[in-house]
Amino acid sequence: MFRIGSLDIGFPVVQAALSGYSDLPMRRVARLQGAVYALNEVVLDQLVLTKGKKQRALIRVAADDHPVGGQLMGAEPASFALAADALVAAGYDCLDLNFGCPVRKVLGRCRGGFLLSQPATALAIVREVHAAVAGRCPLTVKMRRGMDDSPESEHYFFKILEGVFEIGVDAVTVHPRTVGQRYVGRSDWRFLARVKRHVGDRIVLGSGDLFSAEDCLRMIEQTRVDGVTVARGCIGNPWIFAEIRALLAGKPLPVPPTVAEQGITIRRHYDWAVETYGPLVAGKVMRKFGIKYSELHPMDRQVRDAFIAVAKPGDWQAVLDQWYDPAKAWPPGVRRTGPGHLIAAGAEDRGGPGAADATPEVRRED
Repeated sequence: MFRIGSLDIGFPVVQAALSGYSDLPMRRVARLQGAVYALNEVVLDQLVLTKGKKQRALIRVAADDHPVGGQLMGAEPASFALAADALVAAGYDCLDLNFGCPVRKVLGRCRGGFLLSQPATALAIVREVHAAVAGRCPLTVKMRRGMDDSPESEHYFFKILEGVFEIGVDAVTVHPRTVGQRYVGRSDWRFLARVKRHVGDRIVLGSGDLFSAEDCLRMIEQTRVDGVTVARGCIGNPWIFAEIRALLAGKPLPVPPTVAEQGITIRRHYDWAVETYGPLVAGKVMRKFGIKYSELHPMDRQVRDAFIAVAKPGDWQAVLDQWYDPAKAWPPGVRRTGPGHLIAAGAEDRGGPGAADATPEVRRED
């Protein structure tokens, strides 16, 4: 049975925190298909501490959204701890500290992956947060495998890794690309295996290049990590969780969802987006999800173009009525086995201040 501290999860596959994506509607859809533990998109400690309507919307936890993790990003130990306290008070079941984001603006503000170059500051943050939340909920840390491939960077990585476990962190998620790699190249699963051997019985989750159920099982088998976090591999493909469950149970891989089944899930996702954001905003929020959902449709290019063209609430319903009509004899649904038209959350530094100081764009990464 898979556990993170006092949190009994069972299913060793987590929906990762995805800036601009892993909101309440996406988490609900993931749970429909078998996910148990899901993380909210990363939020800045300063935004959590700024009282007002935006803050309440950022940290709100719905009654049906458990267990849920809150991921924090920041630079100062004291504000990190205060924000962590606020998230626990809001009802989050676990806290995750982001020491891995490679976005330039984030690094420039001494946040995210930058902290991997500052072991003393990183460990001070963990100590402060642990003191603020110890005994109230589990605490985890998300890391990349260092700033770059230098021996100094690797030394810092393991110094932080050992230090966070000594402080009392319950689990660490490791993405085996460096911060310098950003969104280019394959992740180094051999490094994950080294990390797991190094820490022994302590809980390590793996991340990186997980685009299919087979990928997830292969990472667990090859690296011996305790679980995995699925990131962009589950955007527009929540069925990956049901597929992993089947393989873990020794069953055959389920057939891909039919167009009608896809339509049912997408409509529920859209309805939850309307409930969360209102009808005028929901269509804009859902467009990026529609692009990813389209990859499972046998007429993927036409469906993708239709979602991109959505401009008002009625347009969204028209796309669903035309392209997901259950009365039509559609060809079989498509199984996604690779990255597709990947959208890397937090890949570019455009726009004003947001949850992760970044706006998503198309990139190659998980």
